[in-house]
Amino acid sequence: MKSYFVFFLLLILACNNGKKYHDENTVLTQETPAAIAAILQFQKELNEEYKNPETSPLPDRLRAKFETLDFFEPDTNYVVTAKLEKTPDSEPFFMPTTTDRKSMEKVYAIARFSLNGKQHQLEIYQSLDLLEEEGFEDYLFLPFLDQTNGNETYGGGRYIDLKLPEGDTMVIDFNRAYNPYCVYNKKYSCPLVPRQNYLETKVMAGVRDFKKN
Repeated sequence: MKSYFVFFLLLILACNNGKKYHDENTVLTQETPAAIAAILQFQKELNEEYKNPETSPLPDRLRAKFETLDFFEPDTNYVVTAKLEKTPDSEPFFMPTTTDRKSMEKVYAIARFSLNGKQHQLEIYQSLDLLEEEGFEDYLFLPFLDQTNGNETYGGGRYIDLKLPEGDTMVIDFNRAYNPYCVYNKKYSCPLVPRQNYLETKVMAGVRDFKKN
């Protein structure tokens, strides 16, 4: 799984519990609907990434006892098809981060979609810093805030990784929302979610807030 923050960690180093969803009854079978199976597979791969010392954002003391992230139950209501208003002439800008570093971004498109009975829009970003990095040529970045922040989820918002679409629509799966790596480890430099990417609804999908208990 690609991660926006492996790249930024390398930059930094070069320069200077609640009940878990996964329990004994969560079993993937041939009868599991494909959409739910895909979400569960994403959760499995994300957990494996966090267990692996080569890819985990967790410091050793937390990774040693790590079993699983705390996920919302998979919910296909949070898989939306967005109409894209592409913005090829948008001006590059510096996105602030949790450190002094700023990442060079541009707005790739404005995504418009319906969620929880309301119409919403979010800006999708393309990192100019990553365009030349192998494996990130088609990478798009969707940070967002919503009404769960500070309660069910991390107060600073969450991220979703996307890829360049072939047309003018894009599937956005909020079950794939994950926390910035700096939630787990302060050595990471994480982009701050722009205020215009606030959703006036609760996104009860993806990764919940992290408890260090």
